[in-house]
Formats: sequence, C-alpha cells, structure tokens
Amino acid sequence: MKLWSGRFSSPMAIDADSFNESLSFDKKLFRADITASLAHAAMLGECNIISAEDSARICEGLQGILNDIQSGALEIKDAEDIHSFVENELVARIGEAGKMLHTARSRNDQVATDLRLYTRDSIDSVMKLLVLLIETLMQIAHDNVKSLMPGFTHLRKAQPVNVAQYFNAYSEMFMRDLERFSFCREHVNVMPLGSAALAGTPFPIDREFTRKKLGFAAISENALDAVSDRDFVAEYIFCASLTMAHLSRLCEDTILYTSDEFGYWGLPDEYCTGSSIMPQKKNPDLPELVRGKSGRVYGHLMAILTVLKGIPMAYNKDLQEDKEGLFDTEATLTSCLSIYTELLQHLTIRSDVCFEAAGEGYSTATDIADYLVRKGMPFRDAHALTGKIVRHCIQEKKKLTDLSLQDFQAFDPIFDRSILGVVTTRVSAESRNSVGGSSQTAVRRGLVSLRHRIKRY
Repeated sequence: MKLWSGRFSSPMAIDADSFNESLSFDKKLFRADITASLAHAAMLGECNIISAEDSARICEGLQGILNDIQSGALEIKDAEDIHSFVENELVARIGEAGKMLHTARSRNDQVATDLRLYTRDSIDSVMKLLVLLIETLMQIAHDNVKSLMPGFTHLRKAQPVNVAQYFNAYSEMFMRDLERFSFCREHVNVMPLGSAALAGTPFPIDREFTRKKLGFAAISENALDAVSDRDFVAEYIFCASLTMAHLSRLCEDTILYTSDEFGYWGLPDEYCTGSSIMPQKKNPDLPELVRGKSGRVYGHLMAILTVLKGIPMAYNKDLQEDKEGLFDTEATLTSCLSIYTELLQHLTIRSDVCFEAAGEGYSTATDIADYLVRKGMPFRDAHALTGKIVRHCIQEKKKLTDLSLQDFQAFDPIFDRSILGVVTTRVSAESRNSVGGSSQTAVRRGLVSLRHRIKRY
C-alpha cells in the first residue's frame, strides 16, 4: 500500500507506478534514511510528541532493519522508494507504533535530510582519496627533485623545468579540489529535517536535539527553501567536474609522455592493455578511460542545473532526478581517483630521457635575453637579439650550447665567458629560484608548503 493512497479511489496504473518509482536507485540511501529516522524518533519521544515506549520500540525496530539490510538478511524491494520501504517494514515488525514515526515529518524534508547525510559521507570519502592522490604526487616529486624535464607551452618546448615542480603543479590543482569539497561539505552540513512538507510543523519539535543527533553544523532557516534546495548536489557535481578535469589533464600528459615519441615516463604492464591484432601494442587504456569519463560527470552537472532552473517553489517531483546523477558522479569520481593513484604509484620517471629532452628546442633562449638585461640592455632589444641568435643556430643546425664565446660576441660584444654556462639546462632551471620556480630550492619549498596545507585534511 502506498503511504499516500488514502485520498485515491483506485490504485496507480502499473506503467505509471513503474515510471514513478525510485527504489531501484534511492535504495542506496537506506543507511542515511534509517539514521535520520532514528534521530527523529528519539526527538519525538524526548518532546513527548509520542510516548517514550513507542519511541524506544521504533528505534529498536529501525536498528533491526538496518542490521538486517547490512547483513543481507533483508532485501530492499516491493516499495515506491526507500522511505516507504523502511516505514512499511517497520510497521510490519512492530505494529501500530511504527505508523507514528512520520509524525511532524514529510517525505520532502525526509529525503532532503537523507540526501545531505549521504552526500556528507561521500565528500568525506572523496577527500580521503584526494589526500592519498596528493601524497602520491608529492612522493614522486620528492623522489625526482634533482631531475629536469621540458616545460611546454602550446605543446612546444618552452623552458627546462624541475620534474618535482611539474608534479607539484598537479598537487596544487588537487589541493584546490580538496578545498572546494571542504567548502561544499560546509554547505551540505545543514539540517532540513523539521521543515515538514514546506511550511514547517505545528508539533513542538526540538530541531536542535535532532541536529546534534545527526551531527549537522546548522539548521535550515527557511522551510520552503530547505525542502526544495539541491544546490548542494549541483555543487558536489561541480567540484567533481573540476577534479575530473584535472585528472583528465594528467591523463593526457601521461598518454603523451609515455608514448614512443616522448618516452619520458614508463607505464607498468599491470595498468595497460594490448591489441587484439597488433602484438607489439601496449595501450594506455586506463588513462584514456579516466580522460573519457570526465564527460559523463560534466553531463550530470548540466542535467542537475537544467532540473533546478525552472522549478517553482517549493518541492516538485523533478527533484527525484537529483539522485542518479549524483550517485553516478560519486561512483565515477571515486573509481577514477582510486585507480589513477594506484597507477601513479607504479609510474617510472626516465630521468635521463627527460633531461636530454629538456635541453632541446632552444629552451634556454630566454636565459640569454635575461643575461643581456642584467648587462643593461632593454628587454625588448634583448629579446630581438636572442631571436637572431636562435635563427642562426637553426640555420647552422647548432644547439645554443654549441656556440663559442666568439660566436656570441659576433652578435654583440656585450657577451663575456659567463654566457657559456647560462645556456646550459641545469643552470637555466636552477636560476629560477623565485617562489614556485623550477630550482631545487624552490620545489623543496613547494613541497614543504603542500605538506603543511594537507595536514588540515
């Protein structure tokens, strides 16, 4: 029987019932639903809205249902949604007292509370995975603080950079993701229970009692808003979307840098696949999959934003569409974070290949311009003169390190012997000692900063 069937003279059509149901996906909320109901039942008893005996029986029955679901003894089925399932099962177990559980509560504030509890737990899990990923990236940086690699702009070699600086850059991205999820958790951690359907309740409830029981930081201030607010779902998926964007960028780099054309890194066999027709292939399927899965998370973000944009105040059934996208986003994000952290823990950095590549492409040309500026030449003039030197090297098929002092002085007598060291790869990287730069000192400072900030989580 439907919890709301009293007003209707005929049962719901079978196809309409099937279209309307949400148990097939919202059964994931069983733990949150029972947890919220336990707090609500305790509050009802505490406020003498129901008897202490009925409150205790309800709580005992709910705990039994939770235990049986978790043990596999009770299958979730044959109900419109998880809320109906739990209440019907409770009444079947303890009788009439079970019907009192819904006093001073609506499914509107019930589902909003359940979803916030679930999302809060999900954020905690995601944040732990992000911490592990950042710690993995930091370990790779620590192990490669003396190594250099090419830095790119426009996918063209730009300047030599420290390998640790590169991995610290991704740590900074994921630190921002960690902070965003932390802020999102604050917005999630507000309790709507007690708002009832939309107008509040005439019963003398104690929302503060329930808030403490459920560990919420605050109570919603407006019942109309509380039951129809799914901003926190959109915010969660937005945070996940940015995290997936950062993962996708790292995947793209991994695919490029482990290719035969680059060869900077090596992928472990355990995290690659082969070809069904070409025996020599070692394919980066995992990075490609993670890169591709970012799209489905973006899709869920657009879906929830579209759902929310035209809903009149207050609750509408459209909001049932908040869950499947959220659940799939959570599953996608957590699986991608987990598998990519494991892959990175087995990644090989080919320092010799990286170093050789870092010196190619006239990557120390900017150092010549900076050298000239320190000699008193205006930067624009220094830039133009350095461009001529690079053009000469291209025509003569020489590297900058192949040039002699006489070669440099042929362009301008301002050059002295110190220029021969300036154009070397190691000196170029080590000269950039500013905060965030590519010198060993700078990247070590970056690691110290990351370690300090990640302690908060």
